[in-house]
Amino acid sequence: MFSKLAKRFADGNLIVQILIGIALGAVIGFWTHSQSADFNKLIADGITDTAQLAAAKKGLTDTANSVANSIAVLGDLFVGALKAIAPILVFVLVAASIIVKEFGHAKGMQKVVGLYLVGTFLAAVVAVVASFLFPTELVLKGVQSADMSAPQGIVEVLKDLIFKMVQNPITALSSGNYIGIITWAVGGGIAMRFCTAETKKVFQDVSDGVTKIVRFIIRLAPFGIFGLVTISIHSTGFDALAGYLKLILVLVGSMAFVSFVVYPAIVFVVTKKNPYPLVMTCVRESAVTAFFTRSSAANIPVNMALCKKLGLKEELYSISIPLGATINMGGAAVTIGILALAAVNSIPSITVDFGDALLLCFISALGACGASGVAGGSLLLVPLACALFGIGNDIAMQVVGVGFIIGVIQDSVETAVNSASDVLFTAVASETVE
Repeated sequence: MFSKLAKRFADGNLIVQILIGIALGAVIGFWTHSQSADFNKLIADGITDTAQLAAAKKGLTDTANSVANSIAVLGDLFVGALKAIAPILVFVLVAASIIVKEFGHAKGMQKVVGLYLVGTFLAAVVAVVASFLFPTELVLKGVQSADMSAPQGIVEVLKDLIFKMVQNPITALSSGNYIGIITWAVGGGIAMRFCTAETKKVFQDVSDGVTKIVRFIIRLAPFGIFGLVTISIHSTGFDALAGYLKLILVLVGSMAFVSFVVYPAIVFVVTKKNPYPLVMTCVRESAVTAFFTRSSAANIPVNMALCKKLGLKEELYSISIPLGATINMGGAAVTIGILALAAVNSIPSITVDFGDALLLCFISALGACGASGVAGGSLLLVPLACALFGIGNDIAMQVVGVGFIIGVIQDSVETAVNSASDVLFTAVASETVE
């Protein structure tokens, strides 16, 4: 019987399961919050008067707190699993992509790659600007007691960055130092790039194995989200939902701005033509499909067919489209930047100046290029950006958990932005290449 239930769960629609987890968590969270709100407020205010506490305490308060804390264990386990696998995932995916990926030498590829990188960086800039214009705070545990080493300026940030880059790789993996992990992954990948085909196959197999583990953990996301939503609403009531809603609006608004303003501006600068007919074609025939599949890789055949329909050079798009599904990650850059700054805004001891923000743009763009390969990959790279501001792994992973809660919308829009721009930039390069 258990095996049948497990199989039905594994074969079910993850989006539907996550929505059910959010709904159940909200219902139970509001019930426990309503039963214990008065009593918990007095405790938080430091009230010790026995009579006052007894008057506020209802018969169901203890039960409500017990139920909420018990369910919260599911969220803690989910975040703990992500915290454990994320450093290994980042190292393996980045190293394997450099070692295994063949970039090809088709005419116009340099222009396509250049457009991919410029688009991703500008998307990161939009995320930073949006976060400054519409600052978002999250309800995170352990913020007050956490030992935060808040940077005091760009010089200190760069100094800290350099020291993290040269940390022992084993220590970096065990401590969740994502700057060091990325450094060693890139360095190791470049050093091993010209190894034998058999060695490359080993790296690819290891990458596939780690990816399968992550996919298994993400299949358990409905349970983790159920626990995270329950305890968040139990603790703060409507404040948690308001924070989630504002975060979604900032994320989706930024991605829409990137798709309909920034990317068309890039196209206009390169082609000197009205970009919107091509932009709307890509949105209509690529972005819509990607929105529902939530996978840039799964949308590759759709993009290939669209490129053929547009009459683009096959020798170019046959390479650029699969490559774009790997490194053209403007939507992911927006996600990484906004969630990282949401974590910063939630911690009073940390302030961000222009230099820090500019550095974050580079970090977000770099992290975004390694976000492919697994669903929710951009979320698992948020700690990389958080590390820039001295935010510990424990708090960063709570932000990742929030990302999974809103991921039903965030991941769909992010994938649509990424996938549609693959065709858009390929079309621009194909049109302008001599």
